[in-house]
Amino acid sequence: MSLPPGRLDRFARHIVLPEVGGAGQVALAGKHLVLVGLGGIGSPALQYLAGAGIGKLTLVDDDRVDASNLQRQTLYNERDVGHGKAVIAKRWVTGFDAALDVTISDRRITRDNAHELVVDADLILDGTDNFATRLAVADACVAERVPLLSAAVGRFQGQVGAFAGHLPNQPCYRCFVGDAFDAEDCDTCAEDGMLGAMAGWVATFAALQAVRILLDGVSALGEADWGRVHLLDGLKPAMRSFTIAKDPACAACGSAA
Repeated sequence: MSLPPGRLDRFARHIVLPEVGGAGQVALAGKHLVLVGLGGIGSPALQYLAGAGIGKLTLVDDDRVDASNLQRQTLYNERDVGHGKAVIAKRWVTGFDAALDVTISDRRITRDNAHELVVDADLILDGTDNFATRLAVADACVAERVPLLSAAVGRFQGQVGAFAGHLPNQPCYRCFVGDAFDAEDCDTCAEDGMLGAMAGWVATFAALQAVRILLDGVSALGEADWGRVHLLDGLKPAMRSFTIAKDPACAACGSAA
């Protein structure tokens, strides 16, 4: 597979990077990424994922744009208030790069339908804001043997972690957070607030990590680094990282499962 001349021009700044190169750009064109949540994280992340030339994107969100979203969800404008996020996001991608294959789902994710959304994907990027959805997606990723990149943000803090619980000795998201199924356990930005630029930092870092994972084994950009969680602090500002171990008793990926 090779890139046509128009695509070579479009991605020239990627191709001249030794860590990406032509082979890396071709690889990205053949990847399928599912983006779950088109809010504070998913909205700006999508712009860079599409900009990276990831060939197939599945966009998942059942919400509608609210005026309070505009402070941090960079994909939308005032005319979009009241309209479905997934439809608007697809329209944006189509206008930005007509060569990309975009599908959407505006159904709410549950444990019953999460599997069909992740199957056949190369990577899931989850930017949703409650544990029930996150765990449903994470468990489906383990079952369907699809890697997961999880991103979360609130106030001035964010976290981005890569999980591949379907692999031996690698943790899943449930190994990290445990069995917290109650969505009320998760603080919301409506309650606690959020600096808009903080969402942008976490989202763009997640997009960078997504490209790194998709190019693992193809280019020299770096390894996927499964089980590593990066904490972003917007107040200091600073970053730190730690590694999660696989939980043998995990209900999703442990020996009992």
